[in-house]
Amino acid sequence: MKSDSLVIIPTYNEKENIEKIINAVFSLEKQFDILVIDDGSPDGTAEIVKNLSQTLPRREGLYLLERSGKLGLGTAYIMGFKWALEHGYDYIFEMDADFSHDPKDLPRLYSACADEGNDMAIGSRYVSGVNVVNWPMGRVLMSYFASKYVKVVTGFNVHDTTAGFVCYKRRVLETIELDKIRFKGYGFQIEMKYTAHKIGFKIKEVPVIFVNRVEGTSKMSGGIFGEAFFGVMRLRLDGWLRKYPSIKGE
Repeated sequence: MKSDSLVIIPTYNEKENIEKIINAVFSLEKQFDILVIDDGSPDGTAEIVKNLSQTLPRREGLYLLERSGKLGLGTAYIMGFKWALEHGYDYIFEMDADFSHDPKDLPRLYSACADEGNDMAIGSRYVSGVNVVNWPMGRVLMSYFASKYVKVVTGFNVHDTTAGFVCYKRRVLETIELDKIRFKGYGFQIEMKYTAHKIGFKIKEVPVIFVNRVEGTSKMSGGIFGEAFFGVMRLRLDGWLRKYPSIKGE
């Protein structure tokens, strides 16, 4: 039976993690379907997903989209969002493949939207202190102060604007003009949250513990942080000048 919820997992060279993360999501009491979007991983990540889609008991809830190369995290999620809307999902999630986001927190994000009436739930590392495990201190400080920087520049009161563990209600993604989202890395995460805020959607931060990957290689780069740093100024300018869409029915 089709779920009302879809977890989108972008991948590039995640052969060590992909089967484990799929099994972990499918083992939850609440049913979540999974869409893997693979950017041409040379390590065979997509082949693992294809094999699982033929053998797993929940294989009818596992889907794969393949792209020709590394086209950016933001464009992967935009593709996934459009696919989710076309296939009728009511709750759409962003989640990493490397277990930095705990699949056991998915029901908490779902409940924040489905039961508590929020439009968007963010798995937040910083809403209740600094909940990060096994990250180098320099990266912790960079991430933490990046979110502080966003708050200062934009006046947007979210503690973890760069978080990549998110639940959206369908109407959020239907309202945001997805083809106008510009950024691809951390800037994408900030832009999606800020746009939802400017439109007027109700956002909740759900405290989670972020654990640095144990297997596989991080995809983080200085360019991703640079995009976020300068992109925030552009978002602030948009906040003053741009006309954002209205929530349907309001």
